[in-house]
Amino acid sequence: MIFAGCSNSPQKSTSSPDTNRASSNSDHDDAINPPSKESPANDSGDISSENGAIKQVDKQDKEIRTQYSSEQIEYARIWLHLGPNQEIDELNVLHIPAGTINPNDDTSSHYPENVIQLAGSRLVEGSVTYSGNGDGTINVYNVPLRWDGTINVYNIPLRWDGNYPAGEEFYTDIIKNTKLVTVQQGDNEKIIKLIQLLNVQS
Repeated sequence: MIFAGCSNSPQKSTSSPDTNRASSNSDHDDAINPPSKESPANDSGDISSENGAIKQVDKQDKEIRTQYSSEQIEYARIWLHLGPNQEIDELNVLHIPAGTINPNDDTSSHYPENVIQLAGSRLVEGSVTYSGNGDGTINVYNVPLRWDGTINVYNIPLRWDGNYPAGEEFYTDIIKNTKLVTVQQGDNEKIIKLIQLLNVQS
């Protein structure tokens, strides 16, 4: 089982282990989800990355965390669960700060929080745009990978003809219809394969 959280920053991930990362991850996780003073430590623990999408881990997950960061695990788990196409050759990660949803439209509403967008290398592979809640759930935004297309995680065409301005109501509906999803644990081998495809962008 793998549980992880959410974060920011570029550099393509590699399959080589990073043992130094395990120690820093532990400090980072404690800062976001400090251990309870009332409960003794055991083989099951809590972790979270910067956006805190996923928390809980078991002993097997801790072993994987010696090789990969909680953020890498998170991206892979979420794509494995929600990615429209699993047959990809690259998994791109883009961190989008809270702000305008569509910078090409003056009537656009704003993301109320920082979000992360996962996508394959081709438009047809779709995308997943989300934010983490720190409790094993994420908020999934029904937005396209690019604003000149209509492919999104649910494969449902947006009610938009591609012309600007789309209108404030259009973007407000996107925010209101954010979907709460409990992230599945996923298969470790599949998750590791996806981690090896990561390309984290700024």
